[in-house]
Parts: sequence; C-alpha cells; structure tokens
Amino acid sequence: MISIKKFIERAGQEHLEATLASYRSALNAMGESGVQACPPVGFPMRQSLLHLQAALAVESPPSLLQETGQKVEAELIQWGCGAADYFKQRAAEVKELMMVLARTAELTGERDQRYSRQFQEFTCRLQAMADFHDLALIRDSLLKSALELRTCAETMAEESQKSLARLREDMGVYQARLDDAERLAGQDPLTGLDNRRRVESSIEFRMGRQKAFAIMLLDLNGFKQLNDACGHLAGDEILKQFSAELKSGFRATDVVGRLGGDEFIVVLDGGLQDADAQVERISRWVFGDYTIRLGDASRKVAVSAAIGTAAWQAGDSLQTLLDRADAAMYKAKRAAKPPERDRRSADPQ
Repeated sequence: MISIKKFIERAGQEHLEATLASYRSALNAMGESGVQACPPVGFPMRQSLLHLQAALAVESPPSLLQETGQKVEAELIQWGCGAADYFKQRAAEVKELMMVLARTAELTGERDQRYSRQFQEFTCRLQAMADFHDLALIRDSLLKSALELRTCAETMAEESQKSLARLREDMGVYQARLDDAERLAGQDPLTGLDNRRRVESSIEFRMGRQKAFAIMLLDLNGFKQLNDACGHLAGDEILKQFSAELKSGFRATDVVGRLGGDEFIVVLDGGLQDADAQVERISRWVFGDYTIRLGDASRKVAVSAAIGTAAWQAGDSLQTLLDRADAAMYKAKRAAKPPERDRRSADPQ
C-alpha cells in the first residue's frame, strides 16, 4: 500500500511538472507568434509573457496559476487591440497619402481650368482687335494684353512651384514612413539583425547577379540549457549581446541575420575560402564569455556556436544552398561533442 501511495504521489508530481512545462512552452510560443504577426506590439507582449513564465514553478499555489491565466488573457487582449490599432494606422496612412494625391490632382485641374478661361479671354480680345482702326488703340490693347499674359504666366509658374513643393514635402514624409515600415518588416525585433525574409531576399539577389558568394550558418551551443537554467530573459540578453558582436565582425556589405531561436546566418561576397577564413576570426573574437544579469547578481556565460559554410554554385536553389550549409553546421556540432561513452564515464555515480 505504501508503494502504491508513493507511486500515485510521484505520478501526480510528474503530471504537474509536465503540465507546467507545457504551459510554459505555450506562453513562449504565444510570445514568438505575437512578434512574428505584429512586431511593434508583439515584442512587449513576449517580454511580459516571459516574466509570467519565469514566475511559474512546480510549487506554485493554485492562486498564482489562476492569476497567471488572467494576466495572460489580459496580455492577449491588449496585443489584439494593439495589433488592430497598428494595422488600422497603416491603412489610414495609405488612405491619407491617396487623399493628398487626389487633392493635388484636383487643385491642378482647377488651376488649369481657371487659366484656360483667362487664355480664352485673351484670344477673344485679340480677335476683337482686328476690328480696330486706331493704331494707338491697338497698341494700347496689345500692351495691356501682353502684361496680363505675362502676369498670368508668372502666377501659373509660381503656383506650380508651390504645388510641387507641397507635393514633394508630403511625398517625402510618406516615403520616410514607408522606408521605416520596410526596415521594420525586414528586421528581427529582438536583436536588430536582418530577419529571415530579408536574408533570403539578399541571397536571391546575389543569385541573380551570378557572382560568387557564400553563406555561414551558426547555431549556439548549449543555448537550451542556458534558457532552462537562467530563464528566457537571460537567454534574450545573450542573443542580443552575441548579435551585436557578430554584426561588428563583418563588413557593411555583408548580411548578418537571425533565422530564429539561436540560429544565425551571414551572407558574404567571395568564395568558400573567404567564408572559412571568417570562421576562424569569429571563433577568436566573437566566441567567449558574456555577462548577464540574474536579479541583483551577474554571471559570466561561455558562448560559442557550431558553424557551417557553403558557397553558392551555379544551379543552386536557395533551399539547396541552405541545406548544404546546414549539413556542414551539424557536422561541426557533432564533431564538437565528446563521445557518449566519455560523457557517461564523466558523470558522477
């Protein structure tokens, strides 16, 4: 009976732990999905969900679980409202731009009609002069008409310049907004590196040029264990610091991006030899100890990555190139792991 009781208690504990682990994973997935769907409002939600996730533990009382559920619901509602407002604002900006163009076209049409009537009056006046017999009268009428015509032309030119200046100013504002939106659409919200979409576009652009280039894939070693031990917020801090160091290690013409999670990619001009030379530089200058904050304390964490390189070859598709670099990266990761027998022998008995 005692054994059965212990079994039931242990099974209940394992069930609780599995449920909490699933709940924590669901919170992380919600945050990641929110960032992907609408980065400007998704990233704050993800940070809030990670804080809630970090507070969950097996010994958490039911009241904390209920409170967490209510906070998660509130975060999702707030994200939904924020995302709706964001896309509504984007739509309003496009509508406003269209209205600017419509107003400009309308004003141009009204101006042209106004001056068209004036030119018709000049024509009628000139035709009427054909019936004049007094040369002095004809001369005075021609001089008056010429002055009016010159004034009209100068006014038209001035109004056209003002209209063009206003249109250029309005278009400049909207161009800046579009550039900003395009930048955000191609940027990873956590690290500031290029996201997968922009990286893949850069690769396809280089394929179209038919010039030599290579890619480098990086996968951080032991990142899951770091997240499990220190929490996702600490993991995010490592990702941001590593991204900044990785970006600084390459040329401005190279593309440095984050594919997702702890996977990074670099696209650089040149062949495989150039890429392999960069691997050595990255290993020396980017890998090493990083400092993270854990509450009021700090901790040094050793950060390294498995790296795989591949050079583009004529006929390669985007996926073929990525697969080849991915295979090289995992080969490097397997080679870096100690043999299973050695690891078992190192475990405490």
